[in-house]
Amino acid sequence: MKEFEVLSEAINPCGGSKHSVKEFFEVVAESPEAWVRENGRWPILDIAKSGEDTVITTGDCAGNIIRYTFSE
Repeated sequence: MKEFEVLSEAINPCGGSKHSVKEFFEVVAESPEAWVRENGRWPILDIAKSGEDTVITTGDCAGNIIRYTFSE
């Protein structure tokens, strides 16, 4: 198990990323993908790397998105 710092950004279709609701927290998980699959609100849409960080984007079919940025 690894410890990650996570930035969660909830983005709605009307407000966009300018008005996203941001939250920081720490998690202990096998991997970022495993944590999002178990605890995420919506299905995973995209997984990307940004330097050493893992960025996982989830969403529903109505345009709501939650983007998780995992840092070790």
